[in-house]
Amino acid sequence: MRTAWEEAGWERLGDGVARRRMPGWDETVGVIAGSAGVMIVDTGATLRDGADLRRSIRGVLGREVTHVALTHPHFDHVLGTAAFAGVAVFGAAGLAELFRRDKDALRHDAVRHGVDRDAAAEAADLLVVPHHHVHGQLTVELGDRQVLLANVGPGHTAHDLAVLVPGRHGEAEIVFCGDLVEESGEPNAGPDALPRQWPAALDRLLALGGDDARYVPGHGAVVDAAFVRAQRDALAARYGVPPSS
Repeated sequence: MRTAWEEAGWERLGDGVARRRMPGWDETVGVIAGSAGVMIVDTGATLRDGADLRRSIRGVLGREVTHVALTHPHFDHVLGTAAFAGVAVFGAAGLAELFRRDKDALRHDAVRHGVDRDAAAEAADLLVVPHHHVHGQLTVELGDRQVLLANVGPGHTAHDLAVLVPGRHGEAEIVFCGDLVEESGEPNAGPDALPRQWPAALDRLLALGGDDARYVPGHGAVVDAAFVRAQRDALAARYGVPPSS
């Protein structure tokens, strides 16, 4: 029997945890529900995406999103944030300053990748900077469950945040990785990547989740620790970084 999440177009990952692969850029958006709060992990590429996500989550849970965690500062993961008015927004330390400084660059990048010019301008103008800055690790209380936010970068960008959801009822831990991990293609080392530091970020990610966790890439299917380790080694070889010990 299909769950309420699946009926609404989400992939259920665990008790109160689901994700959606968005159309267009295949970016993953996650949701984590506790008794006293609901966190969304990334918000899509436009305000319309964000509004659709908000309505969908409300439709399944009957409650509003209370927290937003942004895994990194790329348009397809952050431009829907303003649709979540009044919500606490979390990001890696330095992300707020980057948004204030590079708002126009974010808009240009969205347009270059196919976002409607007006939609990109509106989302960039209303871009919400994080209210809470994660330097190391930060635990967020959602009532009967805790979510751990970890600043594991730099790597894919200078501001990479992972989200660890402890398992319940014997389920495996779930780690939302952002684009530190990609399954549907080669990891994207764009102009803001720090490729020689990326393998170390994946080492930190693996230490966070462990061998038995399920790792949710920013793009693509859910993977295991062996996949993340193989991607780490491939990046290390590609950029001349020593293998992990």
